[in-house]
Amino acid sequence: MLVIDVQQALCSGAYAAFDAAGVIDRINGLTDRARAAEVPVIFIQHESTSELLAHGSLGWQLADGLLALPTDRYLRKTATDSFHHTPLHDMLIALGGKHLVICGLQSEFCVDTTTRRALALGYPVTLVSDGHSTIDNAVLSATQITQHHNLTLANIGSFGVRVTTVLAADLRFPA
Repeated sequence: MLVIDVQQALCSGAYAAFDAAGVIDRINGLTDRARAAEVPVIFIQHESTSELLAHGSLGWQLADGLLALPTDRYLRKTATDSFHHTPLHDMLIALGGKHLVICGLQSEFCVDTTTRRALALGYPVTLVSDGHSTIDNAVLSATQITQHHNLTLANIGSFGVRVTTVLAADLRFPA
C-alpha cells in the first residue's frame, strides 16, 4: 500500500487539499486494515528545495492525524513519480509486491504519475477513489480533478494490467 505525499504542507494552510481531514481518516482506516492483513504500508514524502517541502521542515512532515507506525516503510522522493530515482521498485520486489493500493496527494500530479508508472512496471493498481485529493485549479474544482483521474486512470488499458477504483470502505485486503 502506497500513501503518497500526505504531508503537513499539503493538508493545512494555503495548499491544503480538499477534504484533507476526511482523506486522512479514510487512509488511517485503510492502513489499519492493511497492517492487520500483513500488507506492507509505505509512506512516501515529497521533498524539494523550496521552503514548503524542504526535507525535515514542518511542511515536509507527515500530516497531523495521519497514523504511521515505526514498522511501516518510508521513502523520500523529489519527482511526481514515486519510482523515479528512488528504491521503490526494488523495495516492492523485496517485499514480494505484486499489486499496489494507491492513495494520497495530489490527484493530478503524484498520484497520477505514480499510478501510470506502476502500470508501466506491470503492477495492477487499486486506486482508492475517495482516498486521494488535490486543490482547485483555474479550470476545475478539486472534486472534479479527483473524479476525472478516477475515470481516466481506470480506463487505461495499454499496459495490460489495469487500475481498479474502489471506495475506501469497500476495499478488502489483500487487494
